[in-house]
Amino acid sequence: MTDVQTGPAAETAADQPARTGVVATRRVVLAGAGALGAGCLLTACGTGTTGSGSNGANGGDFSNNPAPAGSKGADAGGTGSTSDNDSGGGGTLAAVADVPEGGGVIKGDYVITQPTAGKYKAFSKVCTHAGCDVSKVDGGVIVCPCHGSTFSLEDGSPVSGPANQPLPEKKVTVDGDNIVAA
Repeated sequence: MTDVQTGPAAETAADQPARTGVVATRRVVLAGAGALGAGCLLTACGTGTTGSGSNGANGGDFSNNPAPAGSKGADAGGTGSTSDNDSGGGGTLAAVADVPEGGGVIKGDYVITQPTAGKYKAFSKVCTHAGCDVSKVDGGVIVCPCHGSTFSLEDGSPVSGPANQPLPEKKVTVDGDNIVAA
């Protein structure tokens, strides 16, 4: 029979293979897996602030100002043409004929109103309460669908709802048959 020794004293330093690098102990492997899992969870649950804005196959239809479920977007329920023309800086925003007296339209980033005959106003379409886009001009007010805020056609001030700040006014002028950014 041969003499076999077992246990820690059996190997001497000369008998042990040379080890290079870090030894992957169970604790190191589990800590790494936990960190990787936490990183994946934070990435999946995080909220992005940018998006491609395109309707790509990979879900690229992200919006910072989503319309509420069941709505048809910013032009839903508005009057006039539904085409967006947001040239800015003197560009045509809407035709005078598209903006009804006592009402308004949503074009690009603007809500353009005609509170009284021949008087045109424009405001940002972003609600000052929670940042949603207003969805329509109806019943003599600008309507935000997210929480029910309504705003004045005349000066953008809040009429009802949780919003307590007016819609920011945008300067516009009439140039012939068009309303243009001033």
